[in-house]
Amino acid sequence: MAGHSHWANIAFKKGLVDKKRGKLFGKLARYIIVAARRGGGDPAANLSLRYAIDRARKASMANETIERAIKKGTGELGAETYDEVMYEGYGPHGVAVLCEILTENRNRTAGEIRKVFEVHGGNLGTTGCVGYMFERKGVFVISTKHATEERVFEIALEAGASDVKTTGDAIEVICEVDAFQAVIAALETAEIPTESAELTRIAGTTVELDADTARSVLKLMDALEDHDDVQNCYANFNIPEPVMAELAAEG
Repeated sequence: MAGHSHWANIAFKKGLVDKKRGKLFGKLARYIIVAARRGGGDPAANLSLRYAIDRARKASMANETIERAIKKGTGELGAETYDEVMYEGYGPHGVAVLCEILTENRNRTAGEIRKVFEVHGGNLGTTGCVGYMFERKGVFVISTKHATEERVFEIALEAGASDVKTTGDAIEVICEVDAFQAVIAALETAEIPTESAELTRIAGTTVELDADTARSVLKLMDALEDHDDVQNCYANFNIPEPVMAELAAEG
């Protein structure tokens, strides 16, 4: 698995998602607001909004909260404006890091993100310094408890997926952005639940980490994810399964 998947799995095992649920809801609301502002409040006609709503529902956000965010985006409840910014830099051991930001104050956010990098042994870079390493893809993670790789392979590839592979107890499906909704629909029709379904950025090359280096990189990732303005954070690290198990055991 690529670095983004390892980070998602480790975060899940450590319970970080539940611990930061309140902060997560705030980020998801921003995502809905921006999607509705850009493409309108009808999810049937606005793919970005439909994806944002799906993410919010998967995180158990209340329907009332989702509707309120949509109305803020369309201006029905007073407009909230966020700038979309991409920050790029390097973490410890040369790991490339890419952050998707939604902010009301670029200067404040830039200073705060720069400090997070510096405190954790990295540095904020210039626009384009690492972005070229990442490609936008749809990624689904399915537990082997719910389906075999053969079944997922047949369903996902027919719907437009480009790759299906099993690592440990998880099946990972990768597709182009344009095929994302078709793959979701196919999996739902087949009644195959997903552990996660997201539009993400996958690095073309990765940096393999041992336990010590992984700890320092993951501290940076955790700190960036914890920032209110950071919507998504990607990196090109790879953690071998035995090292990942060791880190998860530390809990």
